[in-house]
Amino acid sequence: MKIAETGNFSAAANELGYAQSTVTMQIKQLEDELGVMLFDRLGKSVSLTAAGERLLVHARKMQQLEREILADVPMSDEPSGVLKLGISESLCYNRFPPLLLAYTRANPKVDIRIQFIMHDTFPEQLKNGTLDLCYTLNPLIEREDLRLLGKTEERLCFYAAPAHPLAARKRVTEQDLTDVPLLLTAHNCSFRKMLLEDLERAGVRPRIALETSSKEILKQFAANELGVAFMPDMAAEEEVKAGTLVRLNWAGSAFPIYSQLFVHKDKNVNPAIRALVDMI
Repeated sequence: MKIAETGNFSAAANELGYAQSTVTMQIKQLEDELGVMLFDRLGKSVSLTAAGERLLVHARKMQQLEREILADVPMSDEPSGVLKLGISESLCYNRFPPLLLAYTRANPKVDIRIQFIMHDTFPEQLKNGTLDLCYTLNPLIEREDLRLLGKTEERLCFYAAPAHPLAARKRVTEQDLTDVPLLLTAHNCSFRKMLLEDLERAGVRPRIALETSSKEILKQFAANELGVAFMPDMAAEEEVKAGTLVRLNWAGSAFPIYSQLFVHKDKNVNPAIRALVDMI
């Protein structure tokens, strides 16, 4: 796994604290045992062969199993071990940080590691074991390979500067967005897809002024009267309280989204995962 990550035997050896000869010998023994080449040697760099790619999937599962053993087997009811959490960025604005603080205080033996996720890639990360649990903000997801542990309905809406012409409207619909500069999330975001499909059904051709994965940039552009931002309510709570953004009085189609907690269908929900799910 470390060689695949670094692309170099020497770099992997340095990070692991081994002699390069030890790493080379262990890979040679593994290749002899499996009867395949795991790496293509390309000068000083290496890359995984097709067999190596297949083995990497199993190696990640073995690492995940090790974490589960360390979390489950010791005779203690107190949650412990490593918990790798994937989370949608929007959930981190106001809601999750205080929950995380409370969780770490209540479960000091859990080493929780967090990374942001995208809706189209996190199922594979749960499958290959690079993540144990995902806390995502999306339209309702129903997949046979995922196990839903909990969900809460959330809201999406449009935000603009107080001086924007639409801010004073008592009723805003799809037709009112004609020729309005829209500030949208990136191409692979489900929010953007929902909006564009809705505008297409309404016969409105969108005028997209900005596309970015950063909600902070969306808010800054909207507050500076450069367009109307479409994003989750939870991402704009502070700006609405401060008066720099206004939530438009949307009367068009609904955009149903949910905060959802997933593990892989075969994942053992250990005490560390259960404690976090219950707290959320």
